Amino acid sequence: MFVDTAKVFISAGKGGDGAVNFRHEIYVEKGGPDGGDGGKGGDVIFVADSGLNTLVDFRYKPELKAKPGADGSKRDRHGAGGEDLEVKVPMGTIVRKNDESIADLVEDGQKIVIAKGGDGGFGNAHFKSSVRQTPRIAEKGEPGESFEATLELKLLADVGLVGFPNVGKSTFLSVVSNARPEIADYDFTTLTPNLGVADVDDTSILIADIPGLIEGASEGRGLGDAFLRHIERTAVLLHLLDAYTDDIAGAYKTIRAELAKYRLNLKDKPEIIALTKIDGLDDEIVQMQVDAVKIVAGETPVFAISSIAHKGLIELLRVLRQKVLESRAIVETTEEPNEGLETISLGREKTADAWAVERIEDEDGNLSFRVTGEKVEKFARRTDFGNFEGANRLRDILKKMGITHELRRLGAENDSIVEIGTNKFTLLEQ
Repeated sequence: MFVDTAKVFISAGKGGDGAVNFRHEIYVEKGGPDGGDGGKGGDVIFVADSGLNTLVDFRYKPELKAKPGADGSKRDRHGAGGEDLEVKVPMGTIVRKNDESIADLVEDGQKIVIAKGGDGGFGNAHFKSSVRQTPRIAEKGEPGESFEATLELKLLADVGLVGFPNVGKSTFLSVVSNARPEIADYDFTTLTPNLGVADVDDTSILIADIPGLIEGASEGRGLGDAFLRHIERTAVLLHLLDAYTDDIAGAYKTIRAELAKYRLNLKDKPEIIALTKIDGLDDEIVQMQVDAVKIVAGETPVFAISSIAHKGLIELLRVLRQKVLESRAIVETTEEPNEGLETISLGREKTADAWAVERIEDEDGNLSFRVTGEKVEKFARRTDFGNFEGANRLRDILKKMGITHELRRLGAENDSIVEIGTNKFTLLEQ
């Protein structure tokens, strides 16, 4: 079963909580803190696998969840990190979060961290200092990243076959490659894309057979709209036309119009044209049809072939291979190198330090204050608000970052409610 879209819920592992513990060994007076840190939660990692060509497995397993990190324990024992979840996906899989692409897996074996596990919380051994000999503070582990994602598969092929239904695309693919698509004499035989490898002298090309297009396909008619995405990444289009078509030039222009209407303007891709099923026609009629296509196709090369009779196939495949090499070379020289999903830089660190305070007044005139910012929200997530020392530590952090001063400037009192993320607390301990 071919499936090229799926929705999944992705959840990285929660970090383990830090431990509060003190040494209680015989003959050791006033044993110091020895609570260990929590372990990091597992990441969710996608791995591109050339052996896969469908997203069907995700229809039956819509939740991908990595393991949580273990809590810290006494004697400075750190919790074990949660096991990462590695998920195999077909090459050509795009991962979208809130309609934004966050990953694009295009190379066999490529690995991308899709969701990061939460950091483990510090145990109380971490907070010992010359002025704090018996800290009873431990941090909670951070939640791992979790969100609903849309997976979209765009087949990676060198050549994409386009044309009306029943023009001979599947027959061509079955003859020149190892593919075995369903073939019959009726429209829409091909209901799913098929891939085949065609040997060309001492090399090969990967060919994708796309379900037949009809007029209006770019607007959702027929089957073509659902599968046009699979020719977005092909290097070359092979446009097949049935040599028996009465108005063959008009048929060519109709498909070209549908490609032009598609969102990525597929008409600009390099193209080769081939007239199929010429084995039952006189040479004069074949040449007349070729000439009719050339009038509307401009400089695009036009071939006449018979897949069943194996006529003209080698010449066509050689030209396709050369056109693929030329197209790929142009892409490599124009694309910027991929530096990964995220680059940590000084600018990135400054962004993390930034914060903002918002004054909120309800209908009854009650004031509260919302604090936002990457670093301060991280501190709040790791704070155990059930532990007064932990809550007061967060208040100290707000003071050091200058946030308390801003809260006061905006009118905050000692008992004013401060909101950071999902946590609410008073400005000073009550």
